[in-house]
Amino acid sequence: MAFMVTKKEILEKMSLVTDPELGINIVDLGLVYDIDIRGKEKGGLQKVFIKITFTTPACPLISDILEDITARLDEFKDLDIEVSVVFDPPWSPDRMSERAKIKLGMV
Repeated sequence: MAFMVTKKEILEKMSLVTDPELGINIVDLGLVYDIDIRGKEKGGLQKVFIKITFTTPACPLISDILEDITARLDEFKDLDIEVSVVFDPPWSPDRMSERAKIKLGMV
């Protein structure tokens, strides 16, 4: 049977991507909105669609973070991964993990 990537494995790779200004990974920041994993099409690659956001559309580090995401996800072989940046719904601190809130002194 062919290898099928899991949402947990994708999140583990994405949690290695850190916001350079805050020093917190993008998963704990709540920047990953959705991961949609599809099966392989005959003779093709497994498709993965990921929706992410940023704390603000004016974030000066968007391209740096996207490059890091791409580098981490490229470690998966036999996947066709599409990352889309969305701003609807807008990000809010409520999306952050408890660990991120504690690190930022919000708890």
